[in-house]
Amino acid sequence: MAFDVARVRGAYTSVSGTWTYLNAQEQPQIPERVSSAVSRGFRSAPLAAEIERGGGSHALLQRAGRFIADDHLYSARMAIADMTGTSPEAVLLGPSRDVLFARLSRALRPLLRRGSSAVFSRTDSCGLDLDAEIRWAEPDLGTGEVPAWQFAKLVDGSTRVVALSAASRQVGTINPVLEIAEHVHDSSRAWVLVDATPLAGHRPITLEALGADIISVDCVAFGGPQVAALAFRDTMMFPRIDMEAFDTPVAAGLAAGVPAAVDHLADLDEDARGTRRYRLAQGVESAANYLGWLGTYLVDSIESLPNTHVFGVTGEAAAGSDVDRIPHATFCINGVPADMIQQRLINNGLVTTVAEPDPLLTAMGIGDTKGAISVGLGPYNTVADVDQLIRVVASLA
Repeated sequence: MAFDVARVRGAYTSVSGTWTYLNAQEQPQIPERVSSAVSRGFRSAPLAAEIERGGGSHALLQRAGRFIADDHLYSARMAIADMTGTSPEAVLLGPSRDVLFARLSRALRPLLRRGSSAVFSRTDSCGLDLDAEIRWAEPDLGTGEVPAWQFAKLVDGSTRVVALSAASRQVGTINPVLEIAEHVHDSSRAWVLVDATPLAGHRPITLEALGADIISVDCVAFGGPQVAALAFRDTMMFPRIDMEAFDTPVAAGLAAGVPAAVDHLADLDEDARGTRRYRLAQGVESAANYLGWLGTYLVDSIESLPNTHVFGVTGEAAAGSDVDRIPHATFCINGVPADMIQQRLINNGLVTTVAEPDPLLTAMGIGDTKGAISVGLGPYNTVADVDQLIRVVASLA
C-alpha cells in the first residue's frame, strides 16, 4: 500500500496558498475534482438525458423525459452504498445530518410501543427525539471513550434503538462500536444507529465493520459537498418505519459531488486496483496508516510542551490506555485564553478552531479552563504542518 502525501496534496488547490489548514475536524479542504463535479452537476441537472436506444434483446429501456438530475442523485446513492457496504436502494440522502435525524425520529415512531426504550450516548445522541424511555451510556472521562461493557446492562428486550457516534469529533477517541453492537444484538432486536461522520476517511465505515443497522454520514467530513446520507442494512427495514418522513429534497448539483469525493478516497492508494468498493477499502487503510502516525506525532508533540493539556490523553486517568484515535485533538494551555492562542496561530498562517463546549468536553472540564483549541488533520497535512503548529504553541506555553 502506498500513500504519497505529495501526490495527494496535488488534488487540493487550496493547500498551495499561504494558509496551513489544521481544521479538518470542522471543515476539511475540498479536492478540486469535487468542486469541478459540483459545478458540472449544477449546469447539467436541469437538462433532459439523452435516450440511448439499444439494439439487443437485453438492452435497458430508459425512461423518456428523464433528467440528468436523476442520474446525479442515483450516482450519489451508489457512492454512499460503496462506502457503507449496502445497496443504493437502501441509501437515503438529505441536505444535512440534522435534517435526516429529525426525519428519522419521525420515521421510527411505528417501531416504538408502550414501554419501549432507547439507549443514547451521553456524548452524542445523534439528534434523535424519540417517544421512549431514554437510557444513557456514559463516557470514560479520562479517554473520552464510551465503554462497551455498560450496554449489556442498558439494553434489554424493550430496547428498540441504540444511537451513538463512532468517534469524538473534537477529542478524537474512537468508540468500540462493533463490540457495542454485539452487546446490543445479543440482548435485543434493537437497531443500532452509528453516526460514522467523524470516522469517514479515517477507517472503514461499512455496516459490517461497525456492526450497525443504520449508518449516518455527512459528506463534508471527507471533502464532499453539503449532502448527508442514511445507509440502512437492507430495504427490508423500510416497511417497519414511516418512509414518508424522508420526503426531503436534495440539490442534484450538490449530489453530483458525492461520487467525486468517494472516488478521491478510493484513489488515495495509487497502487489499488479493482472495483471502487475494493479500492475504497485500500485507499482508506493507506490514509489511516499515514494519518494514524501523523496524529500520534501531533498529540505527542503537544503533550511534550509545558503547561499544555490534551483532552482524553493527558492525565493519570488516560495514562497507559490503548484507545484508538483519529487524528483530531483538543488542547489548552494553562492560564492562556483560547482566543489568544487562536489569534497567535492565525498570525502565523495556521487555521485551527476554538473548541466548542460539547457534552464530552464539558464533562472533561473544559469549563474550568480559559478555552481550548481543536485541531484536525487531513490527508493533505504533513509533518511540517505539525511542526509549525508546535513552534507557535511553544511560544505561548
